[in-house]
Amino acid sequence: MPAKGPRAKPASKWLTIVGIGEDGVAGLGDEAKQRIAQAEVVFGGKRHLALVSSLANGETRSWPTPFDAEMRDVLALKGKEICVLASGDPFFHGVGVTLARKVKPDEMLVLPAPSSLSLAASRLGWALQDVETISLHGHSIDLIRPLLHPGARILALTSDSEAPEAIAGLLDELGFGPSRLTVLEALGGPDEAHRVARADAFDLKNINPLNVLALEIETTPDARILPLTVGLADHLFEHDGQITKREIRAITLSALAPRRGELLWDIGAGSGSIGIEWMLAHPSLRAMAIEANGERAARIARNATHCGVPGLVVVEGTAPKAFAKLETPDAILIGGGGSDAGVLEKAIKALRPGGRLVANAVTLEMEALLLDQHNRRGGDLTRIALSRAAPVGSMQGWRPAMPVTQWSWTKP
Repeated sequence: MPAKGPRAKPASKWLTIVGIGEDGVAGLGDEAKQRIAQAEVVFGGKRHLALVSSLANGETRSWPTPFDAEMRDVLALKGKEICVLASGDPFFHGVGVTLARKVKPDEMLVLPAPSSLSLAASRLGWALQDVETISLHGHSIDLIRPLLHPGARILALTSDSEAPEAIAGLLDELGFGPSRLTVLEALGGPDEAHRVARADAFDLKNINPLNVLALEIETTPDARILPLTVGLADHLFEHDGQITKREIRAITLSALAPRRGELLWDIGAGSGSIGIEWMLAHPSLRAMAIEANGERAARIARNATHCGVPGLVVVEGTAPKAFAKLETPDAILIGGGGSDAGVLEKAIKALRPGGRLVANAVTLEMEALLLDQHNRRGGDLTRIALSRAAPVGSMQGWRPAMPVTQWSWTKP
């Protein structure tokens, strides 16, 4: 056997990230206490720095306002003994995630404390693996809408003392008024408190800004429930008739085949239903709805909010001019009414290699374009024909919808 060379020395762990709870120093282990005491500079929020004032011997610096996500002050001190304080688990919606984008793992020592959600689950006796969890801290409360299902248990990180009442109001508005809300305040500290109220009778006051909201969802008969499958009912979207109907939408989303982290361009978005359902498939998915009609563009934004994906980007403009400076898409949908070959060609050019394009045609002119593309580039060509039962005099008969020709293609 060849002789082994000398072992490489491990990289110096110049940065320590310490998770701290509301119990302060009492909840820290010996190593965490030692690292704080040895640090030349300790970073943290004012509240955290006050909790460790008896330990810190070096300089203390509170986070700047606004918060610097680039972590310039911390990175500038590389090579010194630096400690960063974080709430609970630094890698659960915490500052550890931000630092990990800038600092290699072998340069950091992370000493987590229980997250606020772990503490909440332990107080309630809830199995954390069976609970829906969501961070609404600094985010729209509308993100909770897709989670609202009968019998669901949800733990939500909130932004402030007003958030629980705002969330209760949203639940009541959407038909989830009987739901039980537990506000867990200052978890792990001497001021910890738990209070309960129904969503439709929420009357809790003077809520601690540091709170987690636990929801046990109950419904009324008219509750707005967003099903987990694709092909949401058309009535869940506000529209003027310009909407991809639910059956066609389900087939189209299947052809688009969303994958984690991908970006969709929905060209000629109409009501925005395709981009909305794309984003509902997974929190990592993003979509841009490109729509020339200003009234429809505003409607798309409302639909996105009402369906719990307020992050959908609405691009008001005419294709293909609207494509300029947009981020390269992983998938593209072109709706059924267009017949501009330039839009299709420029969409194909914009698509990344390996990306997917789906185009739906309901007009003969658009169908001719898709037949031509299929002959030139290959892919799959599908004809979709649907009929719905409708009154025929005093009886029922089948009334056919306009057939849709669908071309789906993967860019080499």
